[in-house]
Parts: sequence; structure tokens; C-alpha cells
Amino acid sequence: MTLEQRAQQCWSVLVFAAREQKLVSYGMLSKMTGLPNECGNVLYYIYCYCKQKHLPLLNLIVINQAEGRPGDDCPGDPSSDLPAKQSRVFIYDWFNHSAPSDDMFKEAHAKEQEAKKKAKAAAASQS
Repeated sequence: MTLEQRAQQCWSVLVFAAREQKLVSYGMLSKMTGLPNECGNVLYYIYCYCKQKHLPLLNLIVINQAEGRPGDDCPGDPSSDLPAKQSRVFIYDWFNHSAPSDDMFKEAHAKEQEAKKKAKAAAASQS
């Protein structure tokens, strides 16, 4: 199964959790989807899609159970006003937004990677 297909699988779990206003631990997401505990790569696809479509960052409701917050490498700046960001995820009407296809996840990921390259090149040219 590709990362994009795994992102589709996780999307459904996270939309349901958001509807129920529940946080999901990395371990629980792993058990529900069969993903290894390190599901950051898959969640990154979800982050990219949400960011580009100006949606609440659905990946921010996945937390480290011991710490009660997303992991340190989580995109979307969880250190800045995390409860408000998670609240936006909970109140958004996810059922009114069609689930992304694997091609949509792939495209969002590619655009995010391109934006990172451009930002890195711009920063290097200013040095």
C-alpha cells in the first residue's frame, strides 16, 4: 500500500475522531490502521493536503499518549496555540468535505516539497 493510500485510510479514522471531538494517540492510530507506530510520513500527506486546501490541520489531533500532544516533528506548528488549532479541527464539518483521493494527496505532497525547495534556495541566495 502506498503512503497516499495509507493517508486515505488515516483520513477516514481522523475525520471520525474529529466528529467525535476525540484526540487519537499514535498507538491507537497504528492499531486501527495497521500502520507502524511511526506514522509521521502518512500524517505529513494529510498535513500537506489540509494546508493547501486551507482546512484545519487534521494531523494535529494525533498525539503522543505520554505527552498528550503531537510529536516534535509534527508539521503545523503544534507549539503555537495547539488547543485552538485542535478545536478548529473538531468544529469543522469534515463530512461535508469529500475524502481526498490518493492522487490528491500525491499532488499536495509534491507541491509542499517544491515550496520547501524554493524557500531553501531563496534562503541560500540571501546568505
